[in-house]
Order: sequence, then C-alpha cells, then structure tokens
Amino acid sequence: MTGVDLTAWILGPVLGVMTFLFIFRIILTWYPQVNLNRLPFNLIAWPTEPFLVPLRKLVQPIGGVDITPIIWVGIFSLLREILLGQQGLLTMISRAN
Repeated sequence: MTGVDLTAWILGPVLGVMTFLFIFRIILTWYPQVNLNRLPFNLIAWPTEPFLVPLRKLVQPIGGVDITPIIWVGIFSLLREILLGQQGLLTMISRAN
C-alpha cells in the first residue's frame, strides 16, 4: 500500500463521517429545543461545532435558520469528490503508480 492509497483509505471515511454528522446537524436545527450538551446529541455537536463557529461569524442566519451546516456538507462533499471521486486527484495518482 502506497502513501497515496493509505491517505485515500483514511481520508475517505473521515470525509464521509463528517458529511454524515453535518447532515444530522442540519436535522437537529429543525428541533431547536434539543440540548446539544446531552447524549446522544453531543456526539454530533462535539465534532461539528469547531467547524461551525468560525463560519457563523461570516454567514449570518437566513430567516432565523442557521445554514452553516449546509455549507459544510457542500464543502466536505466537494472535497471528497475532488480528492477521491472517479476523476479525483488521489484516485488519478493512485492509478498512475
């Protein structure tokens, strides 16, 4: 296994899990009464909050709805496709070896 394969092997699941967590975070925005400091919701909030805080300073809520989790789903999906998709950078490098 080359370094590129190892990177793709680790990066794929990490990007997938983060996308999944942000989708759950979007669903949680529909329920503002949910306490994100209690189990099981803190398992979703803990890894996503460090990404959301800086982006919330740049992107204000639209109509009272926090859209920053949607932006992060797009960013992680785009990164996964650019790096690991069929024509992704790491995929192409791996095929070239």
